[in-house]
Amino acid sequence: MVYGTSPLKLKRQRRTRDELHALDLELYRIVEENQPMTIRGAFYQAEVLELVPKDEKGYDVVQRRLLKLRINGTIPYGWITDGTRLVQRYSRWNGMGDFATHAAQFYRRDYWVSSPARVEIWIEKDALSGVIFPTVVEEWGLELFVARGFSSVTYLQNAAEGISDDGRPTYVYILGDRDPSGICAARKIAEELPERARGVSVHVEHLAVTMPQVEAWKLPTRDVKHSDSRARKFIREFGEISVELDAIPPKTLRSMVGQAIARHADPAAISRLKLIEEEERSNMVRMFENRN
Repeated sequence: MVYGTSPLKLKRQRRTRDELHALDLELYRIVEENQPMTIRGAFYQAEVLELVPKDEKGYDVVQRRLLKLRINGTIPYGWITDGTRLVQRYSRWNGMGDFATHAAQFYRRDYWVSSPARVEIWIEKDALSGVIFPTVVEEWGLELFVARGFSSVTYLQNAAEGISDDGRPTYVYILGDRDPSGICAARKIAEELPERARGVSVHVEHLAVTMPQVEAWKLPTRDVKHSDSRARKFIREFGEISVELDAIPPKTLRSMVGQAIARHADPAAISRLKLIEEEERSNMVRMFENRN
């Protein structure tokens, strides 16, 4: 959906109560239509609509308003994703029946067990992993590789060993910022992963962010940070403009990832396996209920 023109203009002075209310309505619509999404993703969509300034002050406004909207219950907390903070603990259960009910929710069939190809989605930014998790993991049943910037040698080696052990031709799709570090990190994966997974055909595609996407979707841009040691080389090759992955609307990002995965999928086979999976979940719960 394309958002309509906003009546709000960029302002540096303090907003009135009516202007804040209008901003909140626009932010609610942005998040509702794109959830789950990150705060920075919401900021970029607000920036495109000229609801807030194109700077960190604009980001701060969006952050504060979204916090207030979640606290007062207008926006559900689950609509905003944050993949950077984890809680480590043992899972605990109130007996075997309780365990079976919860375990059944996580039981998954391997939708790709008979596929002639293996597919992997790699994302540079941990914070955005929650945005595409519903598509990659829940809908298509694939692993989501969160590189967190530059992939370590260990991370790349472990991933390559998984590809080698599997043996099937592997298609790797990379999502990352179009900036000096993002481009360099993607190239490292594209160069080292096939080399380490020797004996297996590995095809790597930098799915986003690309210049055609920037132009077609009119994504908000930033000047390249000259403090980055890779900036000079990036500017020579691509110019002075950088674009964050967060700038792509979440719905668009999920759709693009889903389309890339679908190139290699058998939708009918996956649908059948999902029906079998659901029946097996029910059987798992009934089995433990009968024991009690």
